[in-house]
Amino acid sequence: MAKHAEAFTVRKGTKDDVQAVHALIVELAIYERAEDEVTNTAECLLEDGFGANPIYELIVAEIEGKVVGMALWYTKYSTWKGKCGYLEDLVVQEDYRGLGVGKALFLTIAKACADRDFGRMEWQVLEWNAPAIGFYRSLGAELDPEWLNGKLTSAGLKAISREGQR
Repeated sequence: MAKHAEAFTVRKGTKDDVQAVHALIVELAIYERAEDEVTNTAECLLEDGFGANPIYELIVAEIEGKVVGMALWYTKYSTWKGKCGYLEDLVVQEDYRGLGVGKALFLTIAKACADRDFGRMEWQVLEWNAPAIGFYRSLGAELDPEWLNGKLTSAGLKAISREGQR
């Protein structure tokens, strides 16, 4: 498909965007060679972002009413810096890359973090994702080679929880 030249709009996401956002999450997982790891559902996204206790914020980009990109982020807390923004994922549909959509999404979140006087904004990028690394570097971002990412999966959390009960 050819590149689209239409103008896009960036706006706060709504519950009506959740299905499209979930599709973008799956598209990103396929790109990152981890499609089988997506266990989150549109229903969970709806509850977690638009229910009684929302835990994330959503920014979407659309062209002619179609969501073509999204950025999901939330507030985290640093013992050193205080409140910080954490960009969980930013994804633009492949056919709409190169139009400035990703940059507009990223800058929207950076501005929100600056407006809220956050100590920093953080995110992760896979070491093999050269286009994303180039994108972040073009915006003046620092990519830290010193820190390793740690995680416990759901299975790991359950196992360690059982260990703690012994």
